[in-house]
Amino acid sequence: MDETAALKVIAIRAIETADGSRTLWSDDDRAWASRAAAETVGADAKPEAFLARRAALAAEKLGERHPALPRALRALRWRPWVGAAIVCFAFVLGVFVDQVGGAQRINILAPPVLGLLIWNVVVYLATVVGYIVRYGEDATPGPLRAMITRLARGLSPPRRGGAIRDAIVAFFDEWTRRSVALYGFRAARILHFAAAALAAGVIAGLYLRGVAFEYRASWESTFLDASMVRSIVAFAYAPGALLTGIHVPDVDVIAAIRSPAGENAARWLHLMAATIVVVVIVPRLLLALIARVFEYHRAARLLLPLDERYFQRLLRGFRGRPARVRVIPYSHTPAPAAIAGLEAVIARTFGNVAVTFAQPVAYGADEVPAGDAAGATLVVLFNASATPEREVHGTFLAALARAHPGAEALVALIDEGAWAAHWKSTPARISERRVAWRQLGEEAHVPTVFVDLSAPDIAAAENAFDEAIAARAE
Repeated sequence: MDETAALKVIAIRAIETADGSRTLWSDDDRAWASRAAAETVGADAKPEAFLARRAALAAEKLGERHPALPRALRALRWRPWVGAAIVCFAFVLGVFVDQVGGAQRINILAPPVLGLLIWNVVVYLATVVGYIVRYGEDATPGPLRAMITRLARGLSPPRRGGAIRDAIVAFFDEWTRRSVALYGFRAARILHFAAAALAAGVIAGLYLRGVAFEYRASWESTFLDASMVRSIVAFAYAPGALLTGIHVPDVDVIAAIRSPAGENAARWLHLMAATIVVVVIVPRLLLALIARVFEYHRAARLLLPLDERYFQRLLRGFRGRPARVRVIPYSHTPAPAAIAGLEAVIARTFGNVAVTFAQPVAYGADEVPAGDAAGATLVVLFNASATPEREVHGTFLAALARAHPGAEALVALIDEGAWAAHWKSTPARISERRVAWRQLGEEAHVPTVFVDLSAPDIAAAENAFDEAIAARAE
């Protein structure tokens, strides 16, 4: 999706993910945002359109309650004026840089002009080498690009604010990671334009001074003689000579203008200006154009991980196709309160979901429940009071995995209600039992989730389920 929409989507994702207790944004608020967005975009809209509209609605409503959110959105939006200011500053700097020295003389070996040429050639070589070395990878911005990005994008998240601050910090971190390539191209475009503007300023300064004063061209050196100087300037100003048709003087002329002697500097000004155009301005403008093309592409098509569980939950509600979860109790008949707790955990974890309960499997049974589990998440419900046995519980999990290879995921849910209540005064026993169940799950390649279903911590259970299913997918 485009940059503006992605910024809001990532902001709302950070808030809804961090706000497990629903103090900032309740379940009713989330349902309203999804419902209103679906009604606005229509049933045939693309998922990206639904997510973008939902984020816009949520950002507007959340912003009324928590002003820190719109401030964060404004802080992370790119400021175009920063790029324009940098380019203008570079041009002015080029005009006023002391490229010709004092005493109305132009030193044809003057470092500002030759230094400008050498610096740009080095940049071109570094760009080519970096592209070859990092081919196919997003480059890490250098110090100049990073500085421009900080200036144009905002500096840091808020230092205070409680729960909303934690969500905004996560938002800043996620957006920085997602937008690094886009902002890298954008900063590169600005730097290339600025380099071209600096070079144009140098040319403007040369000619402005040449119009107002008669400048004399000469040279001086402690170590170089006329032939060496002629070789240097012939090589350095060769692009300008080819462009203008002005030839670099021979050795005798070069020797004759050695300081304190000199000659009218007009042809040298033309050679310098034309060389700067060929070596600096034209390549920099081309590089800026290339960076702009990549920037436009990235800004219009910023990729988001729509296969993540957060987005999948939202899209299931939009598409009207619920997730399928099948609960298989193993040697355990949960109480009504535990069933209600389990349904609450599953509803929070999967969003739009259809839950079915299989008949409890007897201890030591070899057969697994029949039925179509393709695309469904299988949740095997164990009682933490039972001692995990590889030959019994582990064998059942392995058999279930073999019987239903098309299942979306297989998770072992350990109900700690009775066990935790019994050993409340001895936490070490609870920890030991967890370690044993977790080890069994690792041996069977099945992730484990521990929940007290009689009084579940919904937010913690949701996170545990998400981590377990993500680990299973990997």
